[in-house]
Amino acid sequence: MSAVLFQNARVLTMGPGPRRGPQARDLGVLDGADVLVVDGRIEAVGGKIEGSEGARRVSCDGRVLMPSFVDGHTHLCWAGERLGEWERRLAGASYLELLEAGGGIMATVRAVRAATETELVEGLVLRLDAALQEGTTAIEIKSGYGLDTPNELKMLRAIASAAKRWPGFVAPTACIGHAIDPDEPNMVRRTIDETLPAVHAEFPGVTLDAYCETGAWSLEDCLTLFDRAKGLGHPCRVHADQFNALGMIPAAIERGFVSVDHLEASTPDELRLLAQSQTMGVMLPCSGFHVDGRYGDGRAFMDAGGALAIATNCNPGSAPCLSMPMAMALAVRGCGLTPAEAICAGTTNATALLGLDDRGRIEPGARGDLVVLRFRDERELAHSFGGRAVDLVMVDGKIVAGG
Repeated sequence: MSAVLFQNARVLTMGPGPRRGPQARDLGVLDGADVLVVDGRIEAVGGKIEGSEGARRVSCDGRVLMPSFVDGHTHLCWAGERLGEWERRLAGASYLELLEAGGGIMATVRAVRAATETELVEGLVLRLDAALQEGTTAIEIKSGYGLDTPNELKMLRAIASAAKRWPGFVAPTACIGHAIDPDEPNMVRRTIDETLPAVHAEFPGVTLDAYCETGAWSLEDCLTLFDRAKGLGHPCRVHADQFNALGMIPAAIERGFVSVDHLEASTPDELRLLAQSQTMGVMLPCSGFHVDGRYGDGRAFMDAGGALAIATNCNPGSAPCLSMPMAMALAVRGCGLTPAEAICAGTTNATALLGLDDRGRIEPGARGDLVVLRFRDERELAHSFGGRAVDLVMVDGKIVAGG
């Protein structure tokens, strides 16, 4: 038996998600509480816990003990770098101009195609370990920098291999509609007729994704891909309304998508429509910080009753950030969330986004995926930025960082 007893903590017990409205601001705080984790599961929560002889004791001294972070939208598997492109954007080029000129996503596509699967795995493991140090113990990782059948499969295999070397949970997503390759005139048709069946054969049931945007996949082409994917039993998520609102939100709701992600350019009516549906909204404030200062209207979405998750969108071009605490800080400043709502969106609601119903809360029976912050007030997660927020990380009842 392995047991860890956290003593004298400010415990955020949270609750099952997704949480909406006032629930998203209720963190279920217990001051001066103990939490006992035995064999990977939370066994007891409350005042002074007796009968825990043999347990490793961790004195929290009033620091915050909370569910660990869940990063529900990333492009963490890549090769190469885009520093030159970043300098061109600083000089005035827009993200869409770079994309249409064959840069942006396509620059990373060329680097990924040139990389071996082993090189992708090694780079991804380094990033996963860095995310773990920031308190992330579950993460979604997309393909999408291959844009042809062999390289999309190479990416998905690399994600699967890296996941086996990491103590946390990895949710793979096949983002096979991420961009349009200007050198492939029949790309959409080939993706639907060739890449999708190949992905389905090797990774049945994997979530599908596409980027619905001017200069990327059109609404019509996205829906053709998604309708075929859903017919094969794949859940669907979609990048939409980052720069232009093209009408994806109503279509995604009608088709029962898991989520619509980005939402910076969504109209108020469509944002309200999404909030009142069962499809989750995902906002990516690190992109607004790094690209153009535009953020999704999280305040309006929450006030309309929406189920919101926030994520880093970590990628080499528009969001080079592995830190969920940084994403929370930006969600408060840019998206209009309260600190409590940002914490909920990066933990409990993000577990619901990834279908992880055994974590994201601190109660008996829940999985022991926890972090101890260096703070005694959880609002510091949003207030402070630029420094390490986490003193200890636990995954499945095992302390894997700090402590």
